[in-house]
Amino acid sequence: MENRMFCYQCQETAKGTGCILKGVCGKDAATARSMDLLLFVVRGIAVAADRLRNSGAEVAHDVDEFVVDALFSTITNANFDRESIERRVERALAVRDALKAKAEAMGVGLPAADELEWAGSREGFDAKAGEVGVLSEPDEDVRSLKELIVYGLKGMAAYLDHAMRLGHDDAHLHRFMQSALADVTVGGLDAAGLTALALKTGEAGVRTMALLDEANTSAYGHPEATSVDIGVRNRPGILISGHDLSDLEQLLEQSAGTGIDIYTHGEMLPAHYYPAFKKYEHFAGNYGNAWWKQREEFATFNGPIVFTTNCIVPPLPGAAYKERMFTANSTGFPGCRHIETGPDGRKDFSAVIDAAKNCLPPTEIERGSIVGGFAHNQVMQLADKVVGAVKSGAIRKFVVMAGCDGRMRSRDYYTEFASRLPKDTVILTAGCAKYRYNKLQLGDIAGIPRVLDAGQCNDSYSLAVIALKLKEVFGLADINELPIVYNIAWYEQKAVIVLLALLSLGVKQIHLGPTLPAFLSPNVAKVLVDNFGISGVGTVDEDMEKFGLA
Repeated sequence: MENRMFCYQCQETAKGTGCILKGVCGKDAATARSMDLLLFVVRGIAVAADRLRNSGAEVAHDVDEFVVDALFSTITNANFDRESIERRVERALAVRDALKAKAEAMGVGLPAADELEWAGSREGFDAKAGEVGVLSEPDEDVRSLKELIVYGLKGMAAYLDHAMRLGHDDAHLHRFMQSALADVTVGGLDAAGLTALALKTGEAGVRTMALLDEANTSAYGHPEATSVDIGVRNRPGILISGHDLSDLEQLLEQSAGTGIDIYTHGEMLPAHYYPAFKKYEHFAGNYGNAWWKQREEFATFNGPIVFTTNCIVPPLPGAAYKERMFTANSTGFPGCRHIETGPDGRKDFSAVIDAAKNCLPPTEIERGSIVGGFAHNQVMQLADKVVGAVKSGAIRKFVVMAGCDGRMRSRDYYTEFASRLPKDTVILTAGCAKYRYNKLQLGDIAGIPRVLDAGQCNDSYSLAVIALKLKEVFGLADINELPIVYNIAWYEQKAVIVLLALLSLGVKQIHLGPTLPAFLSPNVAKVLVDNFGISGVGTVDEDMEKFGLA
C-alpha cells in the first residue's frame, strides 16, 4: 500500500469511487500523500490557533496566510510539485510548533491529538503520510461529512486568496476556517453537528465570494457587457490561465510597449469584462476553450503560458510547450519555472516577457467573438427589461447552468441541453461550464442574450445576488418561487463551496452532474436529497420534462 494513494475530491475520480494508484488529474501517488500530510499538519495548526484565539490571544496574520495557501495548493489541478508541497509541510510543522510553544507559555491547554504531537521529519514524511489520508476516518458517514466541509474550505481558501491579493481581507473568515478545521479534527461532532457545520461553511462561502466581488469591482470596475475576440493577431503572445486578476494586471503593466500581446485562457476569459483592463491595447482576446483542452491548444499557441491558479493538465512527455510553462502562487509543476511573489505582493514577469519575444505568433484555431459580462451590476441595469420580459411571458424560465467543465464525454449532455432549450428561456452561467455552449448561436429575447455569462466560478455569487434581487422585485416570500431551475456541473472544490453557499441561501432542487460526488456516502446523499432536493442529472429528454421545459 505504500505506493498507493486515495483521493476522491474531484468529479472525475477513478471509477467514480476514488483514485488509488495515480490521480486522473495526473497527480502521482507520492505527491497526493504529501498533500494528505500537509493537510494533517494544517489541522494541527488550526486546533492550536483556535484554542489560542478562544483564550483571547492573538494569532499572527502570516499563520492565516499560510493556512489559506496550504488549502489552495491541495485543490485539484493546482500543484503537482511534490517538493513544493513538502516544503510547505516543513513550514507547517514550524508554524504549528510555534503556536504550541505560545500556548504552553500562556497556560492555554491543547487537546491530545496526533496532529499536534507528531514530531515530523523529512525522513518520516512518507510513512506518516500513509497513515493520515482520507481513509484514516473509519466511519463512512462521518468521513463523508468531514470531507464535504474540508473541500468547501479549500474552495473558500481559493476565493479568499484572490481577495487578499487585492488588499481585501476579513479576520472573521480566517477564524471560521481554522475553527471549522479544529472542529473536524477534535470537535467530536456527530453527523447532525457536521451537517450544521457544512451549512455554516456555505454561509462563510457567501461572505467570501462577496468579499472577492468587492475586491475585484473596487479595483477594476463592475463587469459590463463585452464582445471578446477569439481570433489571433500577428505578434508574439503570452497566454495567462487560471483566475487571478491581480497577476493579469501586473503582466499587462509590465508587457505594455514590448510588442507582445496578452491572451486569456479558460477561466481568465471574464477579465475582458472589467473596464480597467480595456485600456491595454495589447490585451488581445481569448485563446482556446476550457482547461481540459490545453494540451492541444497550448501547443498551437506558440508562446509562454502563465498559470496563476489551478486548472493545470500535466503536459504529455516530450510536449514542447512545457518549456514555456510558468507557475505562480499556490500552483506548481516539476520542471516549470515558478514566479515568486515579492515582499510587496508583486511579481516580476520579465522572464515570461523575454521568453515571448523569441516565439512565433499564436496559430489561429478559430475566429469570431463571444459576449459576456453579465454580473449582477450589469443585469440590474437591465432589470426593467428583464422584469418586463418575464411579466409578458417572453422569458418563461431562467436556467442556471453554472459550474465547471471537464473531460468526460457525458458532459456533452450540457451542450445538447443548452441547444435544445426552448427559445423563451435564458441561461445564467458562471465558471468554465460555459464553454459547453457559449459559442452556440442561441440568439436573444428582446435584446437580452440567451446566455448571460456572469464570469468566473467565484462569480456564481452574482447569480445568487440576481436571484435575490428578482425575488424582491417580484415580491416573493421564497427564492424557490422564482422561475429559475438549477442544472449545475461540478468538477472540483471551488464548486463545492458554491454548492454549500447556495444551500445556505435556501436554494433547493439543485440538479448536480454529470455525476454526484463520490465523497457523498449513501446516507449523506440521502440527507441532501431529503432536505434540499439535490439530485443527479438524467438524459436531456428526462430533464427537459422534469424541469417543465419540454
